[in-house]
Amino acid sequence: MRTGFSVPQFGPFADPHRSAALCTALEELGCDSLWVADRLLSPLVPPAGYAGGKPMPLRYGTHLDPLLALGVAAAATVRVRLGSSTLNALWQPPLVLARSLTTLDLISRGRLDVGIGLGWMREEYEACGVPWRGRGARLEETLDVLEAVWRSGTVAHTGPLWTIAESTVLPQPAQTPRPPLLLGGFTPFALERIGRRADGWLAASMPLPYLHGLWAVAVEAAERAGRDPALLRRVFRVNAELTPAKAPDGETHRRGTVRQICDHLRLMCAADTDEVLVDLQLTTDSPEEFLDLAAEFMAELRGH
Repeated sequence: MRTGFSVPQFGPFADPHRSAALCTALEELGCDSLWVADRLLSPLVPPAGYAGGKPMPLRYGTHLDPLLALGVAAAATVRVRLGSSTLNALWQPPLVLARSLTTLDLISRGRLDVGIGLGWMREEYEACGVPWRGRGARLEETLDVLEAVWRSGTVAHTGPLWTIAESTVLPQPAQTPRPPLLLGGFTPFALERIGRRADGWLAASMPLPYLHGLWAVAVEAAERAGRDPALLRRVFRVNAELTPAKAPDGETHRRGTVRQICDHLRLMCAADTDEVLVDLQLTTDSPEEFLDLAAEFMAELRGH
């Protein structure tokens, strides 16, 4: 099991110099990866689909751009993998996105994991002028364009949404044939797409029966596509809600003591390639406590 942490980028951590120092310190703790998230705005009226109608945390309204934050993390580290969990891929043309991701892979000397998804907030789509309807088809064509750009230096694409005349698009990423591509999502459609064409799943800590049911969809889709499902990676994000006393057993996928949360994460990670992503940005406002908690999670996850 691999262990990763969030790149500090929200609320009081939305400072590039502070974020860089914390990324350096997290790498020195011995973690395997650092991951950015993607939030464009935080509506004052709770958006549909967020935490049962609760207001969003105010800190989501203060944020660093995820791709630029990854560039900061790349400059501040030398070893850890750098990824996005999850980059909302549809808010910019895929050719522009490919150029940014290629540049990040080169800046990081081949340490980039491309993690993308659809997002869930309609208000962000409206603010970007991107249609909410047809998101799945838009993502499929986005993946087609990324593959076309990364497959060779000569690119041509004709699709329902974008047309790219036969062109040279260089340089190529540092990783060959391309950076690993992971997709987010928690519906059967999303898991089918993961099994059919991704390198892995950007998941979350969840009850085990729910995990097993969703993952079976990806495994079956991979087998139908002639792919080996054993090669698919899984990254389980947990937005750690720490409690001073033990939480009920049925809640430890999202809240509890450090040991309880880590015990559940260990149950989820069935393969050596499985990875956990601990996001501490909603847990503390203090850089010192952020690092103390990261060290505690590292000790607990590596100590078993």
